[in-house]
Amino acid sequence: MPPDTCRFYPSCSHYGYQAIYKYGAFKGTGMAIWRILRCNPFNPGGYDPVP
Repeated sequence: MPPDTCRFYPSCSHYGYQAIYKYGAFKGTGMAIWRILRCNPFNPGGYDPVP
C-alpha cells in the first residue's frame, strides 16, 4: 500500500471530525484515538463510519 493512502473510509481525520461533532469532545476524541490505534498492517480497513 502506498504511504499516502488511508486504509479506512472515511479517513481517520474525517472520522475524528465526525465523531467529535456527533458525540462531543470527550467521547469523540476517544473514538478517534481508538480508530487511529486500529490503523495498522494487521487490520484490513474498509468502510468504517461513525456509529
